[in-house]
Amino acid sequence: MKSADCKTRHLVVDPVQPDASLIQQAGAVLREGGLVAFPTETVYGLGANALDARAVAGIYLAKGRPADNPLIVHIESHRVLTRYIDELPPVVSLLAARFWPGPLTMVLRGGRSFPPEVTAGLDTVAFRVPAHPVALALIRAAGVPVAAPSANASGRPSPTTAAHVLDDLSGKIALVLDGGPSGLGVESTVLDLSGDQPVILRPGGAIQRDLEQVLGPVELDPSVNGVAVAGDRPRSPGMKYTHYAPRAPLLLFEGRDHERVAASVLADARRLSAGGTKVGILAYSETAPLYDGQGYSVVVPGKRSEPGTVAALLYESLRRFDQLGVDVILAEGIIPDGLGLAVMNRLRRASGGHVITV
Repeated sequence: MKSADCKTRHLVVDPVQPDASLIQQAGAVLREGGLVAFPTETVYGLGANALDARAVAGIYLAKGRPADNPLIVHIESHRVLTRYIDELPPVVSLLAARFWPGPLTMVLRGGRSFPPEVTAGLDTVAFRVPAHPVALALIRAAGVPVAAPSANASGRPSPTTAAHVLDDLSGKIALVLDGGPSGLGVESTVLDLSGDQPVILRPGGAIQRDLEQVLGPVELDPSVNGVAVAGDRPRSPGMKYTHYAPRAPLLLFEGRDHERVAASVLADARRLSAGGTKVGILAYSETAPLYDGQGYSVVVPGKRSEPGTVAALLYESLRRFDQLGVDVILAEGIIPDGLGLAVMNRLRRASGGHVITV
């Protein structure tokens, strides 16, 4: 279990045509039981050989991750699934043709080959084929399926650059493959196919309406809207615990009327600032000018009307508040539709349930 008190190597690779010798080095680290952080099109992942219980346990140790939080197994092609799942639902091939490689994770019943450290003791396994040349090359070079959550300390904003990984995990993992910034910026959609009805457990890069074009109606698990799973083991990452959180507490302001949301944020900011609190505000281009010149630390991830841009910059923005040293963050919400649903899911999780509806 190579996950603590080690020197972390940092290898820069071309994100489109990675150097084969560097990828082979990283693949060897995985085969030998080490941990490798690598870029995907969503966020950076922290990989271990998914067939090696001791190596996978190292992920939990390095991240400080709760042991009942299952992992996602990254594979090179949907054709590999038959090695691990006896009976594949017919919809798997349809979804794979449309979304793989890409930001969709499928939760399937079975997975006889994987240790309980991967599944958190569940009778299901989550699989994904990432759409990033570095990630795919690494999986092929390793020659094993790669279990990989996001490459951050548990509960922190997910990493979208190698620098974020090193901030959280330097000295705790063997190697970081630096392929530049991730593109999408939020994790994959997790779709549960283990029951009679497809259910989204975590919204992400594959949006609901696109999935429904293939599957028909798709349900949303209550946890998607910030209702944390209690008691039983979560069936997917991102369901049970506070996640994606900056160091300062975050209050999320939700509402359809964006002007009212901004007015409520501004009123709370003035009240808190008057008491000596250093206030950070997560705002959008449309409303950010309202906070100018008043001493607040304002971070703008993009336009509210462009949720794809907001998603790409969300975790970078949350980490920016750490650098600014704010005492509290007041965050404007956006409309929870398409990628906006993924953004709001992350902000609700980051707030730990501290949501103000305007």
